[in-house]
Amino acid sequence: MADRSYMSIELVCLQPLKSVHTPVGPGYIQAGELIADDYQGYPLDMFCIPKHYEQDLQHVLIPSGLIDDRIERLARDIMRDFSHEAIVGLCVLKGGYKFFTDLLDKLKALNRNSEVSVPMAVDFIRLKSYRNDISTGNIEVIGGDNLANLEGKNVLVVEDIIDTGGTMTQLLALLKEVKPKSVRVASLLVKRTSRSVGYRPDYVGFEVPDKFVVGYALDFNEYFRDLSHICVINDNGISKYSVKR
Repeated sequence: MADRSYMSIELVCLQPLKSVHTPVGPGYIQAGELIADDYQGYPLDMFCIPKHYEQDLQHVLIPSGLIDDRIERLARDIMRDFSHEAIVGLCVLKGGYKFFTDLLDKLKALNRNSEVSVPMAVDFIRLKSYRNDISTGNIEVIGGDNLANLEGKNVLVVEDIIDTGGTMTQLLALLKEVKPKSVRVASLLVKRTSRSVGYRPDYVGFEVPDKFVVGYALDFNEYFRDLSHICVINDNGISKYSVKR
């Protein structure tokens, strides 16, 4: 019998995520995938990072492939909860556009390939609540369609990140004035911070540490939207791209 040689390969798996399981269905709020405070992320050289950002980031927090898979799960949960009821997806620009587009693509795929389908329309609103890396505490509506068009409709607000929750609570107060049938919120990220007002969205992609994150259309003064992964910005990046007073 011929000799056989075996090679033992050790696979090292980074495990930043902890699933937080809660009851699902109408009336319940998702906890999302929790990323621990002490998680150090993935080295930048493991991924394709634009050269102009290589000196401006600490590490990759959430790779784009993981984001994509998590969005598919959120789409299934949204489809289940709304069943056959029509919804209006309200995208919060600018940061939410990438999450919004990818989430709608997943929902459209489910509409094509399942027995349950959800009629969808889209609308947009643009808010501003940050200067540099500081939340101002107040929202400024600087663009978007007439919110009165949402009266009597099921509204799914799609946001990139919930920081303190102050911006979203103010937006929900504005939406309440136009009397929609229902309002639910899907946020790709929820930041774990002591400054939180206690608000939790209905659908959560990831719960992240209190660090300033960029990429996947999340920006720092309009930069980093062209970064595919969600990364943590470093001091050099903050200094380089800060608005000069």
